This record gives sequence, structure tokens and C-alpha cells, in this order.
Amino acid sequence: MLQLSLLILLIPFAGFLILIFFGKRLPRQGDWLGTSFLGITLLMSVFLLISKIASIPGDTLSYSFSWVIIGNPDAGGFSVDLGVMIDNLTVVMLVVVMLVSFLVHLFSIGYMKDDPRYSRYFSYLGLFTFSMTGIVLTDNLLMMYIFWELVGISSYLLIGFWYEKKSASNAANKAFIVNRIGDAGMFIGIMILFIHFSTFSFDAIFSGIQAGDLPFQSTAWLTAAGILIFCGAVGKSAQFPLHVWLPDAMEGPTPVSALIHAATMVAAGGYLIARMFPILTAEALLVIAYIGAITALIAATIALTQHDIKKILAYSTISQLGYMVMALGVGAFTAGFMHLVTHAAFKAGLFLGAGSVIFAMHHALHQKHDHKTDAQDLRNMGGLKSRMPLTYWTFLIFTLAISGVPLTSGFLSKDEILAGTLAFSSLNGHYLLPVIGFVVAGLTAFYMFRLFILTFHGKHADESRVSDLKESPFTMTIPLMILAGLSTFVFYSFNPFAASGGWFFSAIERPLSLVPEALQPASAEVFAQAVSALHTPALILSIIIAGAGIFGAVWVYQWKKTSAVQISEKFGALYRGSFNKWYFDEMYQAVFINGTFIITKVLRWFDETIVDGIVNGAAYVFERFSVVNRWFDEHIIDGLVNLTALGTGVLGKVLRKLQTGKIQHYLAFVVLGMLVFYFIII
Repeated sequence: MLQLSLLILLIPFAGFLILIFFGKRLPRQGDWLGTSFLGITLLMSVFLLISKIASIPGDTLSYSFSWVIIGNPDAGGFSVDLGVMIDNLTVVMLVVVMLVSFLVHLFSIGYMKDDPRYSRYFSYLGLFTFSMTGIVLTDNLLMMYIFWELVGISSYLLIGFWYEKKSASNAANKAFIVNRIGDAGMFIGIMILFIHFSTFSFDAIFSGIQAGDLPFQSTAWLTAAGILIFCGAVGKSAQFPLHVWLPDAMEGPTPVSALIHAATMVAAGGYLIARMFPILTAEALLVIAYIGAITALIAATIALTQHDIKKILAYSTISQLGYMVMALGVGAFTAGFMHLVTHAAFKAGLFLGAGSVIFAMHHALHQKHDHKTDAQDLRNMGGLKSRMPLTYWTFLIFTLAISGVPLTSGFLSKDEILAGTLAFSSLNGHYLLPVIGFVVAGLTAFYMFRLFILTFHGKHADESRVSDLKESPFTMTIPLMILAGLSTFVFYSFNPFAASGGWFFSAIERPLSLVPEALQPASAEVFAQAVSALHTPALILSIIIAGAGIFGAVWVYQWKKTSAVQISEKFGALYRGSFNKWYFDEMYQAVFINGTFIITKVLRWFDETIVDGIVNGAAYVFERFSVVNRWFDEHIIDGLVNLTALGTGVLGKVLRKLQTGKIQHYLAFVVLGMLVFYFIII
């Protein structure tokens, strides 16, 4: 299994290397190679999943080796190890990543046809898959952080793939910068644990904490480390307040949106929380729960009023990610991770379905030489049901799943999450969390059926413009049908109204908390009992609320009993706030970007006025001093030197006159000198 996991890790990287260097020389620019490699790794991952759960369901397999050794590990030194770890969480996440990546590869063959950088696109997909696989398979925090940053680089390349568009390059930069903020917090959290434990290994850190060895022997430091590591998830999973990058990332190709926003990059945050769950304190989990709830609510309210089909799905992704994070925060571990898996299928299907619609719209409009109409705007769609039947029916299944309608996978995971929030509130008194959970469930059903009705039902505003519109090719519709099948309940539980009896819940159990009892939320047993008691009320309430959301969308957009214009006028400021995304980008522009400019201007003024003033003042003083020094040198120093020379010359002239060369003169000088000496003595 360990050897197989290493192959699963390295095959996508091999595909990246081959395509980036030789892609243009291969037949069809190597699209078949990248897709085949991902198909092979998908089969390997499924085999690994079945083998792990069937043969050793509760055990963990791991292999590591020393990468760097600093000093003597037995005498204050340490070694940095790299390795892989396989448990049930790993194999399930591995299948999710490989499945979505493979289907995105397959879908891209039709969608990206004739793109001038076709082979480079598939090479970037391989690099992204390799990076995500590394995050899933690692057994230590350092290796996770390395692959975490590789995911950031590859997502930057994919979001800005059409870099000739200014909006795409800006979106890539925004995603990269915003994620660095979260990653900085994650790095600090990792270093808190490393400085204390002198290791990055999950097993060693978890064992130490289980034995009561807390970072710096402080519960506050353990809570801080957990929250800081969670900052990495805030960035990657687009949680409030770092959620602003995800909608802009829609500038990348639509298959990339499915890859990034379904099961891979954004799901990495949920996987990180799940992996670190055993050492998260009650305070850290409460912060995580409220961040997830706020994110889910904000994103759902924004999605209500958007017109771009991909932007709506982007905010839907943010909202559903908030759902997962909230579930993990309240302790509904299995439900939260299950929603990560189910969401991967139906959200990838929604993005690929949107890509199918956009692809067909583009071709139809371009055949009419219409290059101005936005093919992603819902207001330019309508009546596509008869023209795109496969896309329509699969999109309907995805919409039902994300809305939490019974018989879908989304209903199973959402029902368990809502029961978990109710159980948490009954045990801890945080009643706002289940209220937000149920409200978001209703909003999700409303805005998703708004999107569905405006896209496929009714009539197109100008039938002549889409008269040539037709279904997408099979390379694009086959992934939709596969994902639609995976969005039904049977793949997770044979009971359509209870996920807890299925294989998923038995395979992915809530891990035991390793922190001291005083720092733990409710025990797993107490929490499970509360969930069981509240499951039926949560189920009934969730069905009623989802039905109300669907009915509201049908009332407004299908039956047109109330117009959207009337709604916008009635809600006024709330509608404008939602439509303008609650002005988060404007606030960040004013506070952080413009604030940074103001700080740079102040620093520039300080540099030019104060620092340069001091330097220029000092230069002036030294210049004046040099003038005085020059005068002193020329008149005093040189004057003394010249005077000495003059005196010496005069003395020399006098002495020269005394040097006559006659002996009688010298004798006379001697006699005269002796007389003078004599008189002086007397």
C-alpha cells in the first residue's frame, strides 16, 4: 500500500514533467497522456481505498526517512523527516482528489480544444494534482506545508492561465497574495509546535500532547497553535475574512474552477482541520465553528443577487466550505468530512455543467458573430432545457443535492451537520450556530434554483441568437453523468435518510481528542447521543426549509408571481449590499491597499523631509566647516609654513654673509664671541 501511494504521488508529477518539456511534440499535444496518467492513479486510489477499509480498517500505515539531520538527535539536535501516512481519512480524500482531477482532465479535452497553450494547460493540471496528493499523503507538518505552497503556485498558474487578460492576471495575483496571509499564520503555528517538540511528525506531536506535554506547558499556546494553523485553512478554503480571492478566481478556465473550487484546493483547508482535529482545544474549535458559520452566511447572502453563473457557484462554494468548517468546529467530524466528499461531486458537476452551458453559448453566439454578449450572464440565458438535455438533467441532480433534497448525497451530509449544530448548541448553549445553519440551507436552495430556472427554463430573450445552440460533446457530458450518479445517496448509505448507518460513517469516525479533558469539548460519546436524539427534528426542519427555499425561487422566477425588480426595490440597501458583495473588496481597497499607499507616502515624506533633511543639513554644516577649514589652512597653517620658510631664508642670507672664507674674519668672530660670553658671565 505504501509503495502504491508513492506511485499515486509521483505519476502526476511525471506527467507534468513530460508535458511541460515535450507536450507540443506529442500527438494531440499530450492531452491523452495526462488524462491516462490520472485515470491510472484513480484506479490505484480506488484499489487503495477498498484494500485499506476492507483489510485493515482501523490501522494507520506509515513510512518515513530522515531528510536533514541537524546535530546529534540524541544530544539536543534534531532530524527533519519526510514520509507518507495511510489511514481511512487519507484514502477517502485521495479518491476524491483523483476522481475530480481525472474528470476535469477528460472534460478539458473538449472545453480547451484549440487553445494555443493546450499542452501547458494539461501540464499545470498535473502539477496541481501532484501538489494536492502530497498534502493528502504526508505524515508531517513540514511536508504538508511544502506541498501547501506548491498548491498555491500551481493554482496561481491555472487561475492566470489566460494571463493576456488583465482581469485573469489580477485574479491570480490576488489569490496568491491573500493565501500568503493565511499561510503566514499557518507557518507560525507549525513553528510553535516544532520549537517545543523538535519534530514535525503528526504521530510524535500527537503522542506528546496525549501524554500531557503541551507547548511550553501552556494551554493558551496549544490553543494559539491550533488557531494559527487554522489560518492556513482560512486562506485556502476562502473563509472569512480571506474569502475575497475565490470569486475573482473565476477568471481561470471553467474546468479549473471545478478543480480548484470542488474537491482540491479549497477542500485542503477542511482536510487540514480534520487532520489536526485531535489536538484542537475547545476554544480553538469554537473559533473555527463561528468563522465557518459567518462565512457560510455571508457568502449565501451574496450569491442571492449575482448574475454571473460562475460567480454564483463561487459564492456557493465559499458558503458550503463554511458549512464544512462549522461542522468540524462543533465536533460533527464525520458529517463535516462527509460534506467535503459529497460537495466535491455535486459542486464539480455544477461547475462542469456551467462550463458546458458557457461552451455552448460561446459557440452559438460566435456563429452569429456576436462577440459582445456575456455568455456567463444568467440574463442572457433561458430556455436551454430542450437544447441541452443531458446538461439539464445532470445539472438538476446537482442542484437538488446542494439544496439538501432527500435521496441525494447532499441531503445526507447536510442533515448530519445540522443535527450536529443542534447537538452542540444543546450541550454548550451556542444557539446562533444552528440558526445560521438552517438559514443558510434555505438560502442555498433559493439561489441555486434561481440559477437553475434562469438558465434552463423559460424562453431566451432573443431566440435567434441561440438557434444554433446544441449539447456539448461526450467528452464533456460523460463527466457530468458520472458526477450526477455520485451525487445520489446510494454511494454513501443505503438508508436515504440516515448517513450514520452507511460505510462512510463507519470508516471515518471522529478521532479521540488528545488534549487534556479540561480543554476538550463534549466527549464523542455524549455528542453522538445528542446528535442521535436531535436527528429526526433536524431532518424534518431541514426538509421544510429546503422546500421553502425552492418554492420561493419557483414563485419568483418560474411562476413570476413577484418580480426580481420588486424584490430589489423592497429590500433596497440590503439588496445593494448583497449585489456589491457587502463591499468587502472596497473596504480592503480603502483600508489595506490605500492604507498601504498612505503609509508609503508618509514614509516617503519622512525620508525626503526628515532623513534627507538631516543628511542635507549635515552636508551643509560640513561644507561650511570645510570652507572655514580651508581658510585656516590657507592663511594660518600655510602662513606659518611660509613665514618659517621666509625666516629661514633671511637667516640663511645673514649666515651666508658671515661665511667669507677668510681665516682672519673667523678669528675676529671667535674673539668677539669670547668677549660677549665673558661680559655675559661677569
